[in-house]
Amino acid sequence: MRVFISSVRKGLEEERDSLPGLITALGHIPVRFEDFSAQTTPSREACLAALESADACLFLLGADYGHVFPETGRSATHDEWVHAQRLGKPRLVFRKNGVRLGPDQHKFMRIVEAYATGVFRDSFSSSMELQTKVVKGLRELDSKPSPLEFRRLTQQPSLIWIADDGRVNSLSSIQEPLLELHVLPMDHPGYSAREMDQLIDSLMRRVRGTEYIETSQALNLLRSQDHAAVSTENDQRRTGDKPQNGRIREVRLHKTGQISVRSTLPRDQMGSILDPKALPEQLAEMLRFTGALGLIQHGHVVVAAGVPSDGRISVDTFDPHRSRSRVQPLGFGRSVGMYQTKPDESVSLAALDNGAHEVGSDLSRALFGRLPT
Repeated sequence: MRVFISSVRKGLEEERDSLPGLITALGHIPVRFEDFSAQTTPSREACLAALESADACLFLLGADYGHVFPETGRSATHDEWVHAQRLGKPRLVFRKNGVRLGPDQHKFMRIVEAYATGVFRDSFSSSMELQTKVVKGLRELDSKPSPLEFRRLTQQPSLIWIADDGRVNSLSSIQEPLLELHVLPMDHPGYSAREMDQLIDSLMRRVRGTEYIETSQALNLLRSQDHAAVSTENDQRRTGDKPQNGRIREVRLHKTGQISVRSTLPRDQMGSILDPKALPEQLAEMLRFTGALGLIQHGHVVVAAGVPSDGRISVDTFDPHRSRSRVQPLGFGRSVGMYQTKPDESVSLAALDNGAHEVGSDLSRALFGRLPT
């Protein structure tokens, strides 16, 4: 297992230097920027590329936030946290005791410690204590227990399906079918008008902060009585008929607490493609995007997914390099509205992070099971 070590050096020199030998002794491979050879790639890009190659990430957090990159407005450690979160990498987080946090580090620490989705977090006061806890954390990761906890539902949840909603649709002008993912917090009382106003004011910033949306894409905010939606511009004209991967197009925050994400499916000039191999990872990405918004902080959630009954969708294999020459829609033209999964369990918040791939695979199987044969 490759273990990426992320931290500033200032104030953590001894602790940081004590870890590579320990990780190696446990049979793993430590990865840290001090060991990078000279290369033409900018240091930030090199670190993120190394993180992508890792199987797990180990974060050491002390008093100092670190140098802020003008491109992102974040430190290297913060950038690496966001990148690891987006990729769904398992994370071990260790906070140093007895130090006074700088203002930026205090804000970052709140983000990390509020993220209750199965991330391993602990604290330490010395290098020896840190090493003991790192051994425990890595052994737990190495045993690969599922981070998910499931609970049987006693009644069907009241999910809001956007495609079935005949009211104002912020993406009504988009002439392509959209994949829907819905995450409903259990036992959530819903938001008051004041709480919704506060969350709406932060919604566009939260969406940008996930880094799932390209910085070149404009965002639009729509408010209504019962939800707020942030959508991206339609880039279909820019890409033409070239094969395109699916992209997140909209996120809705409902007054009930439900979060809905809509994405395009992979497509080529013959239409949209429901790919059995690509769909699990697309759903996992949508789950991680939902978690990265930081709107759901505790408890269990119900998740569901659906696609519209649409003759422009076909079950096929997506090839990003060339378009298909013919398609077979396989019954999507029937007038059934949406093909929807029917959740009978709730799941812990790890579904929105390092359990996203497992839940995305389950959703994909359930959704294909709803399609006509």
